[in-house]
Amino acid sequence: MSSFDPASIRSEFPILATEINGRPLVYLDNAATTQKPRRVLEASRRYYEELNSNIHRGTHHLARAATEAHEKARETVAAHLNASSSDEVIFTSGTTDGINLVANILTASFQPGDEILISTLEHHSNIVPWQMLCERSGASLKVIPCDDHGVLDLDAFRELLTERTRLLAVTWISNAFGTINPVAEMIAAAKAAGARVLIDAAQAVPHLPVDVQALGADFLVFSGHKIFAPTGIGVLWGRREVLESLPPWRGGGEMIKEVSFEGTTYNDLPFKYEAGTPNIEGAIALAEAIDFANELGMAAIHLHEKRLLEKAAEVVGGIEGVHLYGPSERAGALSFAIEGVHHYDLGTLIDQMGVAVRTGHHCCQPLMARFGITGTTRASFAAYNTMEDVEALATSVEKAAMMLR
Repeated sequence: MSSFDPASIRSEFPILATEINGRPLVYLDNAATTQKPRRVLEASRRYYEELNSNIHRGTHHLARAATEAHEKARETVAAHLNASSSDEVIFTSGTTDGINLVANILTASFQPGDEILISTLEHHSNIVPWQMLCERSGASLKVIPCDDHGVLDLDAFRELLTERTRLLAVTWISNAFGTINPVAEMIAAAKAAGARVLIDAAQAVPHLPVDVQALGADFLVFSGHKIFAPTGIGVLWGRREVLESLPPWRGGGEMIKEVSFEGTTYNDLPFKYEAGTPNIEGAIALAEAIDFANELGMAAIHLHEKRLLEKAAEVVGGIEGVHLYGPSERAGALSFAIEGVHHYDLGTLIDQMGVAVRTGHHCCQPLMARFGITGTTRASFAAYNTMEDVEALATSVEKAAMMLR
């Protein structure tokens, strides 16, 4: 596409032609999952119609063709992340799976007295696996606080970061508030302290250019369905020397070189961490989605969404009784509440007007507790959203507020 035209982009997504109660669908739940363009849907269909075969071990034509497509997809992901090698790209089922993989392979390197540092902004998937690791190893979990705007307290971060810190695991962009964390600065500080670093990029990869070599983290995880790909496919990027030094997690086919009843020799990267038949179609469709996003331009997507968020904050924030959560500089999502109105009731009513948003705690219950609330209403944006969508959101929220108060 020669220029960034949201209306033209929208036409590439069949589901966006849906009507809700006679009104055109306004889909603003992209932080939960994005819709899929025709070319991604076609890539999935084409795999099953033309390539369907198990990969890596077969010598027949379909097996070779499917293997080539799968490994080309890995190269596409590596290029998108600016990884030094496609061997550093591990296909997973999603962000949660990637974090659990890392938590399990790191367990043996932790002992009582060691500390893991996370933040108040984390999704449950970047809290619970580390709690489980601590239960297994005797390590302890430390939490970086945030201020009343949902911004991390970097002074507190520096105080919490000590010689006992073995791992920093932090989100790049908050799925609940849209807060953009200064991850490059935090990574540099953690590495200087001798800690490993995992970045939860589930909400960053859809909205920002990502360069893992420039970031300097050890692990980065994301989910395909947040960036126009199907559910059930994700990526763990890991620094080669770190992954090679750690044990495998799941055992079975593909992750082995040789097996005998006396012992097993494990495979090289990336296959060491990909036991069993992978989500072949998902990887191929993910590559197609990444190509689609790159043709639009990640910088252009970010600028377009920034304008939408700024306008949404202005018009929704101007409605009587509305309280916005998070800082003024956001990415992806606008989170808000209306005094005296339950978020579930608000979401249900504006859905009747054709506007799809997310309500609840957004899998961030500790963050909600920090603000003394049970949840918010969250509108989250993608490349296909328009200023008309923002206007529809504001109109529906204002009408619903009048009806519910």
